[in-house]
Amino acid sequence: MTLLLAPMEGLLDCTLRDVLTRIGGVDRCVSEFIRITGTLLPERAFVRIVPELRQGGRTHAGTPVRAQLLGSDPACMAENAARLAGLGPAGIDLNFGCPAKVVNRHGGGAALLKEPEQVYRVVEAVRRAVPPDMPVSAKMRLGFDDDALAEDCARAIAAGGAGELVVHARTKAHGYRPPAYWERIADIRAAVAIPLIANGEIWTVDDARRCREASGCDDLMLGRGLVADPALAWAIRAELDGARARPVQWDELLAMMDVFWEQVCARVEGRHRAGRLKQWLNYLRRTYPEAQQAYDTLRTIQDSRAITAWLQAQRAEQRQYAA
Repeated sequence: MTLLLAPMEGLLDCTLRDVLTRIGGVDRCVSEFIRITGTLLPERAFVRIVPELRQGGRTHAGTPVRAQLLGSDPACMAENAARLAGLGPAGIDLNFGCPAKVVNRHGGGAALLKEPEQVYRVVEAVRRAVPPDMPVSAKMRLGFDDDALAEDCARAIAAGGAGELVVHARTKAHGYRPPAYWERIADIRAAVAIPLIANGEIWTVDDARRCREASGCDDLMLGRGLVADPALAWAIRAELDGARARPVQWDELLAMMDVFWEQVCARVEGRHRAGRLKQWLNYLRRTYPEAQQAYDTLRTIQDSRAITAWLQAQRAEQRQYAA
């Protein structure tokens, strides 16, 4: 079983990728999308979204990161993919699933799922533009307004030369509302020969088990579920092996929160820093009562210095308790 960490714009950026892969259990990550809109981007634009390119396309824990491109013009996507390939990512992924209105309005992301022929042209152009040994994969939803073209889009992706396909088992119209329609992934698997990875609404080990059964996929991509429970990947693996999973304790998570906060302070503009930590705590409170307490304490705080002081106080309290 292969477990991937999902790309999620505005949530799963390089800071959270770093922390979650340090905790472990993830085989590969996909970056947030790099938007291609008609120009050849400079190298710094790719590195800004995927700083792991500076370290061999891997996180600090050594987990490979594929860089994701989003765009609808085959020639421009190919040109940018060629430049990106020269920076040494662990592969290039193509986004056919983003539901954001601003992206869809310009024909990108999930909007392309209305045009399987254009999906094919984008994939085929990128595959031709990069070295043969550079993996090219794709991520799609079931469709835009409905899932009538799901199999056609998957066939287009496979015919274009992608070696792997992640299917988020909802349409653009579904957004992120449950449920995810995992059984439709099984239909898509029957239509294409390339490996498929199931994604969508996997929050628990039981969800993972049911997703694998319904989709027929051995491999899974985890998103918000892993943000909420950083030990989820290990727990899924333990279930498969018949072993007992060891959860990540709150004191261990606080240590990782220090790493996260240090990187947020280095990368994020001051007025947005507090929001990044509270965003993660908002997910973590699904799993940890301590995260609820932390969220309640920090909810109205915007001063990053105050948050730094709070984290230091938490760590000092832990050391005192341990002593």
